[in-house]
Amino acid sequence: MFWTSYFLAVLAIALAWPVPILLSRAQWPARSPFTAMLLWQAIALAGGLSMIGAMLVYGLEPIGDNLLAGLKSLAGMVFRNEPTTALGFWHIFALSAAALLSAHLVFTLLLTYYKIQRQRRRHRELLALLASPSADAARTMVINHDSPVAYCLPGGARSVTVLSDGLMAALAPDELRAVLSHENAHLNQRHHLLLWAFAAWRQALPWLPTTRLAQEAVNSLIEMLADDVALKTESKATLIKAIAIVASGSTAAPGAPAARMAFGPAESDGGQPGATGGAGALVTTASRVSRLLSPQPPLPEALRYAVLGACVLLLAVPTALLIVPGLLG
Repeated sequence: MFWTSYFLAVLAIALAWPVPILLSRAQWPARSPFTAMLLWQAIALAGGLSMIGAMLVYGLEPIGDNLLAGLKSLAGMVFRNEPTTALGFWHIFALSAAALLSAHLVFTLLLTYYKIQRQRRRHRELLALLASPSADAARTMVINHDSPVAYCLPGGARSVTVLSDGLMAALAPDELRAVLSHENAHLNQRHHLLLWAFAAWRQALPWLPTTRLAQEAVNSLIEMLADDVALKTESKATLIKAIAIVASGSTAAPGAPAARMAFGPAESDGGQPGATGGAGALVTTASRVSRLLSPQPPLPEALRYAVLGACVLLLAVPTALLIVPGLLG
């Protein structure tokens, strides 16, 4: 238990600081965005598990040879009033910190979900008043707005893509198809769930710079994944022109921008759940266009499998250390 707690602490520090910084500066994620997305998720999950696990294991060390035994002894102290003299001040502090951090992360996740759902509900109410169904595309609403606007509003069976009159007038038919394909990819691949999780992580630990890096990276990667879907039916030139047209105008739209995913840079607070606006959106747009103008080959299969193996290890190692008795002593 002693060495397990220290190993988990070192792993948590590595996953909270140097590893995300190095990954955010790497060039390869644009070549294989799906693989990079899995790695970001593994880093976030393993980092949180290691952080909480390190405090939990250290706190339980005096009352159990492994995590399960320690939790059983702790339960006896809490529910059966067994003596707590075996626990020192720092052990109690570590257990309290682990409990508070766990509760904070869960509460922030649920609170972020509630805020996003409330924003989307208000947005739908505004769309019901200001938009009309498209005659040419299913699950698509059209708003009377001169600037080019395109975004999707997730909501299960109520998911819709929203376009503006200005966008439809500015785009050729093939460019409009590229936009619709891009937005439908967001909905079909449930990208809003990833945005929710990483937005909650950032709100729970705003003092950690890597939560911002992770959220910005995920925002960029989901746009690249949606672009790849659009490229299956439309040319790169068509998609690049569509991106440029949307990015050239103001994309302010009625409703709550933080509850949607925009095709171009949205005028929203990048720190809000699911937001794609601000300077981060401009960087994302530039990265998308650069990727399309100067395409690079996907990562070799061997490297992709190596990254996937690293994802498995990141999740398996802290889990095994917490579950398997006496793995590190």
